[in-house]
Amino acid sequence: MARKLTLIDTTMRDGSHALRHEFERGHVEAIAAGLDDAGVPYMEISHGDGLGGSSYTYGFSKTDEFDLIEAAACKATRTKVAVLLLPGIGTIEELKKAEARGASAVRVATHVTEADVSAQHIAAAKGLGMFTVGFLMMVHMAEPARIAEEAAKMESYGADYINLADSAGYLMPEGVAERVEAVRRAVSVPVGWHAHNNLALAMANTIAAVEAGADYIDGTLRGLGAGAGNAQLEVLVGVLGRRGIDTGIDFYKIMDLAQNVIDPLLRRPQTVDNGALMLGYAGVYSSFLLHVYKAAEKYALEPRDILVELGRRGMVGGQEDMIIDVAYHMRNDT
Repeated sequence: MARKLTLIDTTMRDGSHALRHEFERGHVEAIAAGLDDAGVPYMEISHGDGLGGSSYTYGFSKTDEFDLIEAAACKATRTKVAVLLLPGIGTIEELKKAEARGASAVRVATHVTEADVSAQHIAAAKGLGMFTVGFLMMVHMAEPARIAEEAAKMESYGADYINLADSAGYLMPEGVAERVEAVRRAVSVPVGWHAHNNLALAMANTIAAVEAGADYIDGTLRGLGAGAGNAQLEVLVGVLGRRGIDTGIDFYKIMDLAQNVIDPLLRRPQTVDNGALMLGYAGVYSSFLLHVYKAAEKYALEPRDILVELGRRGMVGGQEDMIIDVAYHMRNDT
């Protein structure tokens, strides 16, 4: 019997970074309708930094995220609508509002060593009857044994599965496999994987996660996402099909959706440029890239130097406001 995987499309969440959070209702309706028609099980939609992310710190959304959630839900007959929530950015009240507008799943995301802060948010989501995921970010920053401990916490809080995110696109395939295997041994719920392509390894790392036993896999149309983007969903469907793995997604329809709807929205091809490459090399959170470019322009610095310094300091998701501070000191301390 062929193995079956569940794919999660995050084009309208992680892909929001690449479009500077400028998705409009019409875009979302077209993407959601196409994902639903192609048979994608879940679509994630919110600001790139999750519920509540639309702000001066993370960048304002062009369209209210709750209106976009509602637009997606109105077009979804089979596909479930998910949102991302980072405790400290998003709140339980915002989660309730998202659920009321049509979201039936939530991924509660924390830094890889801070699962403790997710307990009340996971409990609240379960109380709303939502499919609830524990989402550990920046997994390259902890050893497999520690990640397994944090994953077990999320399971104890009620998470339906644990998703591991290589948020910097830093890991090699062997590092992915070690982490997925360690978490699988530590929990009884399924394990998922979210790749970034900053070292051009998103597909290889995703296949490594699948071979290590991951059952939920993230991808985006055209690979749209922070930094150099994510594993490219339509390519992933084809690659997994070649490997005899059933995704339940219509290959032609998902290809056509990417070409006909996403391509016209692209500001530039989702490539591994110098900045994205340095994100992966230095192990820096992928959504930092646009903030780094702004800081580099403001203080006449080389963006790669800022990224190296952020990596040296071990900066993590949620510290975007510190990028300007780091650049300021780099400029004035030399």
